[in-house]
Amino acid sequence: MGDIPTIVGAGLIVIGAGIGIGRIGGSAMDAIARQPEAFGKIQTAMLIAAALIEGIAFAALFVG
Repeated sequence: MGDIPTIVGAGLIVIGAGIGIGRIGGSAMDAIARQPEAFGKIQTAMLIAAALIEGIAFAALFVG
């Protein structure tokens, strides 16, 4: 019985990270569509934010 909460927690972590990265990607595409000349800055900020979310997700998985 102790494994089920761990599996559910890991699943929630992965779902949350996926939703967060998806929202970042969608928002970045909207921003690039509005200001194509700012592509480089938007892409850099998007990649940094996605990396931070993944890092938090991995840390949460290891703690869990």
